[in-house]
Amino acid sequence: MSNPSVNKRQKERQRQERQREKSAKRDDRKRDKENNPIAATPGEDPDIAGIVPGPQAPPEW
Repeated sequence: MSNPSVNKRQKERQRQERQREKSAKRDDRKRDKENNPIAATPGEDPDIAGIVPGPQAPPEW
């Protein structure tokens, strides 16, 4: 049988490593968002940006 305190330390190390990975991913996303040249203008819905009202051209198959 393993010592419970050893298991607890190992589990805590794994938890800290996951937190570091999450933090690194968050930082990467934040940096990517800041460096993205195709940022939507403030107040514009990104889902409908660039859509022209009225009849649309038929898709070319």
